[in-house]
Amino acid sequence: MDHPVASSQLTESLVKRLAGPSTGKAGLAKDQTEINRIIAEASKGSKFYENEKRKDKDLTERIARILKLRDEAIEGVDLTKIEHHVDKLIVDLENGRDLSQVIVHFDMDAFFANVELLHNPTLKGKPFSVGGGVISTASYEARKYGVRSGMPSFIAKKLCPELILLRSHYEWYNEESNKVFTILRRYDPRLSAAGCDEGYLNITPYLQKHNLNPDECVEEIRRTVHAETNLTVSAGIAPNMNKPNGQYHLAFDSKTIIDFMGGLSIRKVPGIGRVNERLLESVGVKTCGDIYTHRAVLYLMDKQFGLRFLLRTYLGIASNEVKPYERNERKSIGAERTFSPLSTTKDMLDKLEEVAAELEGDMESSGWMGRTVTLKFKLDTFQVLTRAKSLNHWVNKKEELFAVGKELLFPELPISIRLIGLRVTKLKDLKASTSEGIKRFFGLAQQATSGSKRKAYDIDEDEADNASVDQEHDNDDDVMPGFHEQDEADIDPSQHDVDDDEELQIIQPLAHTRKRPPNSVPGISMSHPPALRSRSKSAGPSRSHGAAIAAPSTTISTPPETHTCPICNEVLTTNNTGLNAHIDYCLSRDAIKQAQGTSTKANKVLSSGDTTKEYAMNGLKRLKLRPDAPVKSKRKG
Repeated sequence: MDHPVASSQLTESLVKRLAGPSTGKAGLAKDQTEINRIIAEASKGSKFYENEKRKDKDLTERIARILKLRDEAIEGVDLTKIEHHVDKLIVDLENGRDLSQVIVHFDMDAFFANVELLHNPTLKGKPFSVGGGVISTASYEARKYGVRSGMPSFIAKKLCPELILLRSHYEWYNEESNKVFTILRRYDPRLSAAGCDEGYLNITPYLQKHNLNPDECVEEIRRTVHAETNLTVSAGIAPNMNKPNGQYHLAFDSKTIIDFMGGLSIRKVPGIGRVNERLLESVGVKTCGDIYTHRAVLYLMDKQFGLRFLLRTYLGIASNEVKPYERNERKSIGAERTFSPLSTTKDMLDKLEEVAAELEGDMESSGWMGRTVTLKFKLDTFQVLTRAKSLNHWVNKKEELFAVGKELLFPELPISIRLIGLRVTKLKDLKASTSEGIKRFFGLAQQATSGSKRKAYDIDEDEADNASVDQEHDNDDDVMPGFHEQDEADIDPSQHDVDDDEELQIIQPLAHTRKRPPNSVPGISMSHPPALRSRSKSAGPSRSHGAAIAAPSTTISTPPETHTCPICNEVLTTNNTGLNAHIDYCLSRDAIKQAQGTSTKANKVLSSGDTTKEYAMNGLKRLKLRPDAPVKSKRKG
């Protein structure tokens, strides 16, 4: 069955797309239709408009293909039997529900705007916004007119002519953020920060220790934050992190939770942005309750939609584990700049050198090196492309970062760009204790064998925020396939700064870095909120799916593999056969004696004798290491 798409439908979806973060927001004084019209009119004729039009058309065609797949999948199938099967899955998920933990999500109210009010009380009651060419935060008075984070300032002025535009003061926001998190750690020292102004607390131990109920405790938290900072915070209380914003206590029973979720728009679910929203709507899923209604179709199209993730969403089941960020969770570190379009080689290289210098400083201060460098650039047509190169040595110096970036950029010239950035992956933690030994080694090896081999991409911002395809969520119940849509991100103003003249040219947010957590699991678990920067930065765990990413347009050669021996800490340039032979040698009796005399680390690692050897050999077998070439080694410095 064909599924032609009417032009009116295409226009409607494009207008909604252009409206971006304004769509579906509460508290508007203006009609949403009028807001959408103003945004669309201001966007017409721009390169951004043409790019959004192209992406909307592509998505519409993708929906047509999905509908065709659906029709083929359900033809001749007894959907009732499938529904009964899915019902059994739901029972299993329900049996695993844990209502024992009290999780609080807190979110500072219009954080940047309220910090500005502390320094300039005359702004009270007036519509104002924080940011340069792109709005970082809008006051509640400005939000009534449809002014939202991520909106270009000149469009915001069209929506609200009286809007007062303020420059960002990141040092103020950092200071106040630290104060707030210091207070919150009194209630949960292991809180998980989702940004500089929001996060998750597990207050269960605190409630037990102080004999409080959840409402009393949350009221105390909010009262304390306001008393010590003059800032307000909203909070939601739930048995897991799948909760509404604001002050709300969701009762701890399954029926109440399912009823609450049932009426929520699917777009309210963290991890579902405007792309997945349209995809789900195409098969009839507009609310979380619709997931159950269409469970048979979703079962048949599990590959496209991720059945277990959606069933958990319908049930309101999510992780209730709150923990701080661990360094070994980090996948990448990077920096980028946005600017008015540049077309001369010199100007682009100057910006690239600035980015390389900033990235060097960040890598040195935070203790990282890496072996894969990715160049990201956005054309003046708003298309984002990345090129990457893997090296046979570790890098974190400006000169090397710049050289690799330059090498990757030159084949693309001549071009005109409005953003350039560098990101380093395959990280080495300079602060990690070498005593982690075999455990650390096998963790890295498993990453290497499961990672994507692709090194260059032409990416659509609807599909992926970056080009390092991390497969860690392939079997994750807490994400939807391809859920990492850049469009669904809430813009993090600390990650994005725009030159003054950009205000007259941009149409939509140019960088999105802080993802909403999948099904309310913190996307970036941090014990401390990220420090704000006035320039764009990509520095958190990188999680992107590659299903919708185009094939590489360039071929990058793969260098010889290097491994660090978990026993003697030597860096080996070899394949897996050579590595196996080297570990056998290290685990031999003579090598143990030698290592004990020269390395305290070797003494610690090998003290377990045969158990260590058995663990190492079994680990290598599990990794299915391939034989290949001879071993060359050099002592790690």
